[in-house]
Amino acid sequence: MNALQFIETSIEDGIGFIFLNRPKQLNALNRKMISEIVSTMEAFDIDSQVKVILLTGNGKAFSAGADIDEMVNDSPITLELTNQFADWDRINLIRKPIIGAVKSFVFGGGFELALACDFLVAASDTQFSFPEVTLGVMPGAGGTQRLTKLVGKTKALEWILTAERIHVKSALHYGFINKIVAPELLMEEAVDFAQKIAKQPPLAVRLIKESVNKAVDHSLYEGMQFERKNFYLLFASGDQKEGMSAFVEKRKPKFTGG
Repeated sequence: MNALQFIETSIEDGIGFIFLNRPKQLNALNRKMISEIVSTMEAFDIDSQVKVILLTGNGKAFSAGADIDEMVNDSPITLELTNQFADWDRINLIRKPIIGAVKSFVFGGGFELALACDFLVAASDTQFSFPEVTLGVMPGAGGTQRLTKLVGKTKALEWILTAERIHVKSALHYGFINKIVAPELLMEEAVDFAQKIAKQPPLAVRLIKESVNKAVDHSLYEGMQFERKNFYLLFASGDQKEGMSAFVEKRKPKFTGG
């Protein structure tokens, strides 16, 4: 396990682990912590050992939100000069799948970080919330956009404007988490999920993620054209040859990432 100032990291069996590591502060997110998270994701993204990134939190909670002590004296000028959300934007460029294993409190910026993941496995004690309106502000790292795209305008407005806590069963019903598990099984289930993806051919996984993300922000026709080019591209890969040969020969494929 490698420790930075605010996170811990490790690589095991194709999974790049990132642990939020401010347990006494319920993993409240400050600017340096976000920088460490994103820089580690970028390092994992180009590391051939890593097939999947798994993000979780040490201690009782995933993240109770932004570090308000850091922000209380900010102004529009300081936020502009520090480019408050530049690091958050870099998460959109990560090509490998990101799985979030969340528990207990997933509030504010922690909820935005969770929504930036491609998959979410949630402990049964998890609660989600955007409490920003009660502080006179609003989500600023993608919360209003990602939640609306996932659950629709009406429900997103309700949750963001009321700061209501969202029960994990509602999160599953509205489709922004993938699975609910017992708290004591959270990491076991998340790792099992990650290993299923890590076994797949890496280039195909990457291009599938790109194609699905394209569907979110583009028309059906544009998305289908992008999908088709990626489909054609995979026929130049060694893993496509191996995968189809293994199917014909009735054996398990041995993917190499080429």
